[in-house]
Amino acid sequence: MTTLQEAVQRFTPLDPELMARRLGRPGPMPRVIIDTDTANEIDDQYAVAWALLSQDRLKVEGVTAAPFSFLHHRDGLYDAMAALQKGGGTDHDSKFVGPFAGWAKRLLADGRTADDIEFVTPDAGEERSYEEILRVFDACGLPHEGKVFRGSREHLPSYDKPVESEAAQFIIDQARNRKDGPVYVLAMGALPNIGSALLMAPDIIDNLVVVWTSGFPSYAPFCNEPSLNLVQDRLSSRLVFECGVPHVYLPGYHVGAQLTISRPEMEQFVKGRGDIGDYLWHLYTNNPLHVKYAISEPETKTWVIWDIINVAWMLDAAYVPTHLTKSPHLDEALYWQNDPSRHAMLEAYDVARDAIFEDFYRTLNHPMTS
Repeated sequence: MTTLQEAVQRFTPLDPELMARRLGRPGPMPRVIIDTDTANEIDDQYAVAWALLSQDRLKVEGVTAAPFSFLHHRDGLYDAMAALQKGGGTDHDSKFVGPFAGWAKRLLADGRTADDIEFVTPDAGEERSYEEILRVFDACGLPHEGKVFRGSREHLPSYDKPVESEAAQFIIDQARNRKDGPVYVLAMGALPNIGSALLMAPDIIDNLVVVWTSGFPSYAPFCNEPSLNLVQDRLSSRLVFECGVPHVYLPGYHVGAQLTISRPEMEQFVKGRGDIGDYLWHLYTNNPLHVKYAISEPETKTWVIWDIINVAWMLDAAYVPTHLTKSPHLDEALYWQNDPSRHAMLEAYDVARDAIFEDFYRTLNHPMTS
């Protein structure tokens, strides 16, 4: 079986000058592919809508459906429920995951058990994401024909077996269209579509920029296992950091986590702003994760709209400040291992939260004229 180190040998390192250009600011009307696990929760829909309604500033070539799954949470939740029912404590020592014991306690208080939770499989997650992308297009009043592509129905099984899909082939075809400049893949979920495209066509790294949100900042000493986007497809996650593809890394924790929105803001600035505004309002007030995680009094709480950070970085450098750094190794345990001899990577360290949402609100009011 091919190791990560062996797989990386298929890629020709980019000239440092080309890497610097690819990690610089996008030119006017940059070409964009959105790779999204749209039905995972509610944040991707905001990001997809913002991009679709901003096509005076971005050229959205297409949207690809990514799989998602919560199967990796199942054992921890069952163990926590069992421990609590026996009068024990917590089963998990990571304060970043959101302790399984806390989730289990809320479920028990709600009269439910782990058996009441649906742990979606990757193939079902991809199908739901595809269908949700179509709903967002419809709510935006835009045709989806020729714009939406089915993705991988599984996470990358090995570096020998890239998963063929419409999405992976679309990414390859767009990246090989070099006459129109680089294509930016805004990755908002796990990476089997991108990982498979890279393994199927290593030559595309000269004309592809992966803009991905996940995990902790690369200087953080924490395990990245809590990141759903990173942990589901560990092989593809590690490949993106290793293979030398230009990569704009947008940490979710500590950075994207600042992108919270409240119910009063939703009611004042989103509800009633066309079909898409009403649909986003519906999602916010009927958030399936409130039920899944037994969150009480959701109307008193904010929600993180994580994935709008990808679109924000594309639209304005001031929205997402970044710095050039070195791509870290992501080890098998999902910790960062930093090495100053590595290739370059662009990494976000902050967000201009208010400016981002103000742009988003303006776009809902005046699509394609913000």
